[in-house]
Amino acid sequence: MLKVPAHQVAGHRADRGKLGPRVDDSGRFYKPLQGDERGAREVAFYTSFSSDTKVPNHISRFFPKFYGTQLVEASDGSGMKPHVVLQDLTFSRVNPSVMDIKIGSRTWGPEESADQIQKCLKKDRESSSLSLGFRLSGMQIFGTKESGFWKPEKKWIQSISTDEVRLLLKKFVSSDTSALKPDCAFASIVYGGSKGILSQLLELKAWFEDQTSYHFFACSILMMFEKELALEGKSPCPEIKLVDFAHVFEGRGVIDHNFLGGLCSLIKFISEILTTPEDSTTNVLVEDAHRSHVYPENGSA
Repeated sequence: MLKVPAHQVAGHRADRGKLGPRVDDSGRFYKPLQGDERGAREVAFYTSFSSDTKVPNHISRFFPKFYGTQLVEASDGSGMKPHVVLQDLTFSRVNPSVMDIKIGSRTWGPEESADQIQKCLKKDRESSSLSLGFRLSGMQIFGTKESGFWKPEKKWIQSISTDEVRLLLKKFVSSDTSALKPDCAFASIVYGGSKGILSQLLELKAWFEDQTSYHFFACSILMMFEKELALEGKSPCPEIKLVDFAHVFEGRGVIDHNFLGGLCSLIKFISEILTTPEDSTTNVLVEDAHRSHVYPENGSA
């Protein structure tokens, strides 16, 4: 029995008769293939990447496992449709905090139509993509068993300013989701350390500084951890994964500067949170938030 992913924070959701991905109870994620060249391109990427011997194991672990394609009853009731079958990245995680970050100042590939380029460019200009090289696409932060998840509305989160991006990256690792001023209580054990998110991002960066086989457009990095484990004095299992590969093209011997630039920018933001979690900018933003109610109430994405 397939069901809507409980912890999906971005993309199309398979609820209310809409087409979207679903998961099973064995840890597999079924994503409907787009009927145009994007679907074929995504399958081609997974097929190529999963058998690419030049990709080291410590890098391939950042990508979902690929189980091929399968005809599955579509969530919108339109009949049997081809789906790509992948690893369910939040399977076995309990109440994970998740953030989806779209990487790159440019989110369209070299073969896109003029209409698609204008559509992507509009989104890039209205978000932090052009200014930062990345934008937040969606997130959820676990608070407590009583309060549940803090999950801001996607349209809002995708249009926030640079300083608000910094504020949400701090809120992601803070103890109280209801507090406007983030305390970054879990920054050191989620972002920091030899197995933390920053270390993983730096590992990924080293590969992107060398690899010239693939160019990733409109690809996202998922950041995940489990706050309840941290509260029990255990490792919160911080982890990054790359997702969304419908716009991957051959690198043709050229470094992917678009993705690498956005990745370096994200690394800079997280590094600054670890070194200077408290700054004057945060205080000003918190004061502004009190006045303008910058945070939406808890709600569905």
